[in-house]
Amino acid sequence: MDAQICQDPQQLYQASHVVLPGVGAFEVAINNLKKGGWVEALNDNVLVQKKPLLGICLGLQLLANKSYENGVFEGLGYVPGEVRPLRELSFDLPVPNVGWAEVSFLNQRMFSQIQAGSCFYFVHSFYFKPTNPDNIAGTSFFGEKFCCSIVKDNIWATQFHPEKSQKAGLALFKNFAMWNGSST
Repeated sequence: MDAQICQDPQQLYQASHVVLPGVGAFEVAINNLKKGGWVEALNDNVLVQKKPLLGICLGLQLLANKSYENGVFEGLGYVPGEVRPLRELSFDLPVPNVGWAEVSFLNQRMFSQIQAGSCFYFVHSFYFKPTNPDNIAGTSFFGEKFCCSIVKDNIWATQFHPEKSQKAGLALFKNFAMWNGSST
């Protein structure tokens, strides 16, 4: 499977899978998606055509209904939930959370062929708190357990960075590339 970085939202229509990456601030990212015409193209490709979507880090957070990063901002609303400050989970640990952490798997398809107890690389100050616990695909720990990956219909997303997570991250990308978007 070949990968392509899309410069124009219309290029999404030629893709079989969509990756929504992200590093940075929620407000800037959601505003750029809206200004660039990406929201309409994403809605059509992901919600209507049901193409598999993988959100990474900020790409996960953008899927929420709203974020509390530097104000209150509306997200894409693909997976009901909120983006909350990590500080709510622990006042004793440094924020941002940077480094390797173990992920507990709740979704076997997403984490197929990945050894239980594997660690993934995190860089974040906020986390996704889903409304429906059935959407939690994986958890990690930052003072307390938190959702670090989600699944809903044809959508997967991770708070951690698979591209920085060595063999476990590459395996997750392979699982995504081989997935047809089916929730079964």
